[in-house]
Amino acid sequence: MDPERATITGKVSRRRIAAGSKSDRVGVTLDDGTGRVYALRRAGGNPFRDGTLEKLVGKTITGSGTVSGRSFIMDSWTIDRAGLKG
Repeated sequence: MDPERATITGKVSRRRIAAGSKSDRVGVTLDDGTGRVYALRRAGGNPFRDGTLEKLVGKTITGSGTVSGRSFIMDSWTIDRAGLKG
């Protein structure tokens, strides 16, 4: 499947990614609310641990980037102010 540009709004959380594979881990994900959950990555960021993405956990965001399989590689995002924790 070829990567495609997308803008996705959803809730950022931490969950298990790639269960049973060599890449099995708990990582940052984006749930779009329609049953699709993407492993969330930042363009140019570490795919396994990214402190910038960790700070988004619990927030609702709208991100723009590339969807490749079950990964969403963001190059920009905005935080939904109504979706802030706290």
